[in-house]
Formats: sequence, structure tokens, C-alpha cells
Amino acid sequence: MEAPSTPTLVQSITQKSTKPVVPPQYIQPPENRPNNPHNQTPINHKIPTINLTGDQNPDTLRQEITRACKDWGTFHVINHGVPVNLLDEIRKVGSFFFEELPMGERIKYACDPNSPASEGYGSRMLVASDDAVLDWRDYFDHHTFPVSRRCSSRWPHVPDNYREVVEEYSDQMKLLAQKVLGLISGSLGLSSSYIEDAMEELYQNITISYYPACPQPELTLGLQSHSDFGFITLLIQDNVAGLQVVKDGEWVTVDPVSHAVLVILGDQTEVSLCIFPFDCFY
Repeated sequence: MEAPSTPTLVQSITQKSTKPVVPPQYIQPPENRPNNPHNQTPINHKIPTINLTGDQNPDTLRQEITRACKDWGTFHVINHGVPVNLLDEIRKVGSFFFEELPMGERIKYACDPNSPASEGYGSRMLVASDDAVLDWRDYFDHHTFPVSRRCSSRWPHVPDNYREVVEEYSDQMKLLAQKVLGLISGSLGLSSSYIEDAMEELYQNITISYYPACPQPELTLGLQSHSDFGFITLLIQDNVAGLQVVKDGEWVTVDPVSHAVLVILGDQTEVSLCIFPFDCFY
């Protein structure tokens, strides 16, 4: 039995038995389950993909940004400036942590079980109460901006480049976030710094999510429907099309685009601009 201070981890549930079952706290209400007829996904919608290459016509780019924000609240960006090899490396070090590092080592980086937003390894991010239905995922959350929040000694030291990769990924994603927010501001006829000025100070977390194979996937969700409360989320996907967004009242699967970055507008962007409708994500 795990010690009381040790967090319950989804990955450990799947490894405790040759025939694991989903514990009650992970079972979604019938109306929220993936096989609910009301949650079926149409196949004829694809979210926009926007090319940020330097030779893109500025007027065309502004129009594409405007349509994507108004119609979807999310879009892929390609030719975004983040090195492709860095995207590969962050996936590699994340996979190593969850799939190669022994549990005895991983647990050294566990979140504070008494704090729903602490940095580290866990499975109960922002869980408000003990009776809440839990997501079928584990994660490692890194506090990365402002730089004063960084405490790389709390990050794994294996593989050897783990800390270096996370720091570089953080820096590159900050630059991309500033670029995208500037484009969104400009598409509305505002100064390119409008949204960033509204932020005052940029806070950034880098979260690596891990979704273990589920023995009863019809009962669970990797991440429940929600909107992101910050200004912007930048997400890189793996090859599994599990993410969905709401479009015109229907759940639409976000197909991965190789080495693209998915942009998701958060609640604070909606509030600061008072124009975009927000969509829910899981």
C-alpha cells in the first residue's frame, strides 16, 4: 500500500493487476462518457492551419487569424519558428520520464498532495474536492516563467539533457506566444502589444501529460471538458488524435499536424478583448 503522502497515479493503477479495472473516482457520469450519442464527433470539420512563414501576405495572415479566432478559438500554426528538433526532444524526454524512469525515481518529483497547483509529478491538477471525478492522466508540471519561478533542481536530471530541453522549450514557446498574441491583437486593429500589455507579467507553465492505456476507455476521459483560464495555450500533440474541441455544438477531433503547434485561446484573452467566444477542450 502506498504511503498517505504518496499521490495516486493513473499509471500505477494499470500496473497493479494483470486485469486492472477503473476505480470509481475515474468513472464519468453517463452523460459525459465518450460513447454517449450526444458526444459523437463529426468527421467533416478540420480546424484551421495558419502558416506563419515570413513571406506570408500580412493582410491574408490577419484575415486567417481573425476567422480562426472568431469561428474556432483554436488553430494550428506551422513555420512557427520553434526548431523541429526541439519539439522532438521535449517529446523524448517526457516519454523517458514516464516510460523509462522507475517509479521510485519518478515519485521523488511528486507534487505537494495538499496543493492543487503545485509543481511536479501528479494526477490531480486543480482538483477542487475529494469527491470530484478524476481525469485519466498523469502529468509533470514545470513552473518556467517568470524566470524567478524556475527551480530546475526540482526537475529530473535524467536523461542528461532533460533540464536543458525544458528550459529551451520554455524560452521558444514564450517567443511564439508573444508572436501569436501580437498577431491576434493586430488582426483587430489594435497595437501588437495590446494583449501582452493586458497580461502585465507573463506566467508560463510547461505541462507534459501522459495518458496510460485505459482498461475501460468507455468510462473515462483523459481530460474532461473545460476552457483554459489563462491567455493562451500552446500545445504539441503526439500521433494520437485524442484532443477534441467544440464547434457549433459538436465535438470535433483535432487531427495532429506534424511539427505544428496548436494554439488555444484562453478565458483571459476573451475577457481582455471582449469579442471571442470561448470553446471547451479535452
